[in-house]
Amino acid sequence: MRAIVKSFGPVAVLKSVDMDIVAGEVHALAGENGAGKSTLMKVLQGVHPITSGTIAVNGEAVDIRNTADAEKAGIGMVFQEFSLIPSMTVAQNIFLNREIKGAGGLIDDRAAERAAKELFDGLGVHIDPRARVEELGTAYWQLVEIAKALAKNASVLVMDEPTASLAKHEVENLFNLIQTLKSRGIAIVYISHRMDEIRRVADRITVLRDGRVVLAAPVAELSAAGIIEAIIGRRLASDLIYRDRGLTVDAPVLLAAENIASSTVLQSVSLTIRAGEIVGLAGLMGSGRTEFARVVAGMDRPTKGTLNIDGKRMRFATPLAAQNAGVALIPEDRREQGLVLEHSVSDNLTLPVLHRLKSKGLLSPRKLRELTEHLVGRFAVKVADPYSPMSQLSGGNQQKVVVAKWINTEPRILVMDEPTAGVDIGTKTEILDIVRDFASQGNAVLFISSELPELLAVADRIVVIREGRSDSELARSDVQSEEHLQLIIQGEAA
Repeated sequence: MRAIVKSFGPVAVLKSVDMDIVAGEVHALAGENGAGKSTLMKVLQGVHPITSGTIAVNGEAVDIRNTADAEKAGIGMVFQEFSLIPSMTVAQNIFLNREIKGAGGLIDDRAAERAAKELFDGLGVHIDPRARVEELGTAYWQLVEIAKALAKNASVLVMDEPTASLAKHEVENLFNLIQTLKSRGIAIVYISHRMDEIRRVADRITVLRDGRVVLAAPVAELSAAGIIEAIIGRRLASDLIYRDRGLTVDAPVLLAAENIASSTVLQSVSLTIRAGEIVGLAGLMGSGRTEFARVVAGMDRPTKGTLNIDGKRMRFATPLAAQNAGVALIPEDRREQGLVLEHSVSDNLTLPVLHRLKSKGLLSPRKLRELTEHLVGRFAVKVADPYSPMSQLSGGNQQKVVVAKWINTEPRILVMDEPTAGVDIGTKTEILDIVRDFASQGNAVLFISSELPELLAVADRIVVIREGRSDSELARSDVQSEEHLQLIIQGEAA
């Protein structure tokens, strides 16, 4: 890709970007949310036609104006949001719109199943081509997406945040598969915010910042700190180091949960959070972290146990009842649960507080505009037009909108479920600062995260949950390192 420029109206998102992708190599593409990574790959995929510049594949210039052109050029993409049809079989998804036909021009599902099995055998994975996609776990959806791209003879495979929704052992399986793909001469573009993954799987890296290439080099020649500095344009210093905020040991308890169980995985979870305190909730996927958050936020009802908010026993019948009691939830999946993507940024920011924005019984355009401008500025949301659809924002800025709109409801207790997932390192540090500031105002935060560096950077205490039970509780000073906490979570610490 040479001198790639992409503009949307007067706004240039990509500014003369060069990038080489080599056969049999993993090329990491990194940068903050909004840096231009997704736009660059959508140009390569034919989702957006380029404004100017050239693309050559195997030395031959190609004109990629749509996804069909990209497919013909051998370029495939595994999107962060899956494109499979759950009610169809694995084989039917792989050959969708390219169905294998037999005698009389009828679709031959058996032939598709045999072809799909050959693809999976070549990848060294075992998936039943006849299984319906809805019956499979997330890791298998991803494998089907990869097989679907390879079935189109892709020689360049773009992976967008491929480990975002995978468990630890599934990540290992993906890394093994990447090695298999490399050995077959397939070029892989690996988009990720996770430094440990980039340093482990990538051969080279290109870093974008504000639509320009600021770093292009072999990964082996770079330190993690050097990559991060290129991504955010400054040194991290102590952004991911715990800061003692001088908590008062006798501050009032804002949240007290005792022996909470539910109809899902929760068996007995107990914890307390005092005013001004951030309590981290750690555990493996499936341990019950999200399920506990749902109970606190009134989305699920407990089958036993007690929940006290600011000294009053509560049993929420609805999420609105929890909100009225001063509880706000930043959900795990911002796109499905946190935002209305078709509506504007302004609509999303103001939705929970529309009752405050009335004048003579009607919504006041002036109050809506003033609140929107205030929240966009206060939470540093990067958006050219706050009245454009939410879907046009980068993932990190979408997450800022979710955080902004719920903090604006002025809750006493903020429950945050994976608030830094899928956002760049710069946005992570901004969100962590927002969390610290919110707690320092005398509020309580329950911070749930699989990202242990972020958890250790903000949590004053950590409660470990295992198989639906609160297993152990640690003061931040008792946790020696990320590795130590990982051992505790796995149940292997001495």
